[in-house]
Amino acid sequence: MTVERSRPRSIWRRIERWAVGLVMAVIAFALEKMVLRSIRKAGKPEATTEELHTTLTSKGGEVDLTDAR
Repeated sequence: MTVERSRPRSIWRRIERWAVGLVMAVIAFALEKMVLRSIRKAGKPEATTEELHTTLTSKGGEVDLTDAR
């Protein structure tokens, strides 16, 4: 539903709307860049991370993780 206005919007109102839209666009662009960088970084394996083992040791014996649950 549209509301008809009797007088046109002031120039200050238009500038304010334009500035708010510009700031929101910059924030959206920055967030998108952060998310894409995070996704790209998660896809690459890092050489410094240690390999996680899938067995637990208890009193010298090996225990399978599926048995521990």
